[in-house]
Order: sequence, then structure tokens, then C-alpha cells
Amino acid sequence: MSEMIDVARSSVQTWHSDQMGHMNVQFYMEHASQGLAALAVHLGLGPRFISAESARLIAHDHHVRFLREQRPGAPFTIRAGVLDVRDYGLRVYLEMYNTISKEIAATFAADVELLDEDSRETKPLPAKAKAAAKAMTIELPQHGAPRGLELAAPRKAPTLEEAAEIGLVFTWQGEVQLDQCDAQGFLLPRHFMGIVSDSIPNLLGQTNGQDRSKNDKVGGAALEYHFHYHSYPRAGDVLTLRSGLKSVSTKTYIWGHWLFNLETGKSIATAEAVAIALDLVERKAIPVPEEMRIRLEGMVAPGLGV
Repeated sequence: MSEMIDVARSSVQTWHSDQMGHMNVQFYMEHASQGLAALAVHLGLGPRFISAESARLIAHDHHVRFLREQRPGAPFTIRAGVLDVRDYGLRVYLEMYNTISKEIAATFAADVELLDEDSRETKPLPAKAKAAAKAMTIELPQHGAPRGLELAAPRKAPTLEEAAEIGLVFTWQGEVQLDQCDAQGFLLPRHFMGIVSDSIPNLLGQTNGQDRSKNDKVGGAALEYHFHYHSYPRAGDVLTLRSGLKSVSTKTYIWGHWLFNLETGKSIATAEAVAIALDLVERKAIPVPEEMRIRLEGMVAPGLGV
């Protein structure tokens, strides 16, 4: 087994922060994507390969854990390694750590494939890339393993009709903007996560009557996410999100999210997330308020999953 290599370094900016006062989940995903681009260079799949072959490594599944909240000014580094090598892709691992304290902030395990830049068709990995990847193989650290989620094989892509049948809530809708996309006009991973993050105030409002803008003492935070990408929307597509509750306990609850193309009804992505209630003054997790938990228990949607 080899050692992980550093693939990205930056710091948390004030505009990365959300209403909870810490870096929003979409920016973790953005920096992980930058780390993947640098990892690709080490595998011989960097910009020169992309230009010559019109193909790049693209994730079709992400498992993310958030271990420590990141506040503005925090310096961080991302390191990476390879968990598994396949003919048409890799399972890679990245982790964000504080550059000074070395504390782990977040982990990312991703199934990535070599895809044609325009058609998104899968291409085989070059032999040299597979050899380089095998030389970078690591074991999955315990802190990167699933904790609150079960990473089963993805379910059949859902439909809007199914979302309505199980009572999912309409939580977000909008047009994919060009500045949310890569050079080929496909939505970037950051914004899949951003859509879900932006939906949460509507989800809480419609399921629990909460208005986060009226409460500066108690909020929430995500501990873990699982995303599966069924297709890749482009600039100009109009997307719509349906969300619901998968389960709730005294300490955590698991939200599920299904993203669709509004015009075609095609499934874009499925996701689920473990969340906690957060004391915004003490900056610590608190039990799910009993009144909220009782209300949520009656809203569990059967069949919800990634």
C-alpha cells in the first residue's frame, strides 16, 4: 500500500459560509473536485490527455463525511489515493485536513469513470493510467467509512410520478446557469450539492414550519452524504427537486432527495444525508427537539433511497 499524496490546498473564505456560520457543503465538493483534477494529472489523465482524447475522469457516485466544521480563515489541504482499479474507472478517496493541526475535516470516496467530454459515454482506462493507479492504492481509513448511511447498490432511477406517490415535498426548482457548468456545459458536482443545500430551508419550512431566518440559536448540519448521478444536466435545463424523510432518531435524521429534469421527467441524481440539530452558540450537536421528532416520525416516506 502507498501513501496518499496532497492534491489541493486552499482556505475557507467568508463567502463560503452559510447561515450556520461554517463552510457550506457545496464548497467541500468543489474543492474535492479540484483535488480529483490534480489526482488525474498523477495518473496521466490531466489536461494534455483531456485535450488529446476529449475524455476526463468524472464521478458517478460520491460518499462524503463531514467530521469537523470549517470556519472562515481555516487553512486546509486535500490528499488522495486510489481504493480500487477497474477497466472503466476507479474508486478514489480524498480527505480534507487542516494544514496546521492536521485534523481531518471531511472525507470523500468517489466512483469515477473516464467519460467522453461531450457524449458522456464511458471509455476504457489506458493501461498506463491503470498501472499508475495501482501504484497509488491505499486502504480506506476508518474515518472515511460509512457511519450513518448504508451504501447499498443504487436503486432503479426514480420517476416524478413515484416521488408524488410516496409524498415527497417540492423543495427546489430552477434553470441550470452557464456559470454553474464546466467547459462543455455540464452541471458541476458542486452545484448538485448546492441545489440540495439550498432546498433545506424550504424542506424544513414545509415539513416542520421552521423559518431558519427567524432562529439564530438553533440550526442544523450535515454529517454524511451519499450522491448517485444518473445523468448530467446541461446549461439551460430546468431541474426540480423532491425531498422527504427516510428515518429519524433522537439524535439524527436522514433526508432523501430526488432531482429530475422538469421537461423530460428524467432522473438526474438521488441523494441522502444524515443531519443533526446544531446549537449555533455552543457550536455543538444537540438532540432533535422532541416536538420536531414526533412530527417528523409521521412523515417518513416509504421507498426513499439513493
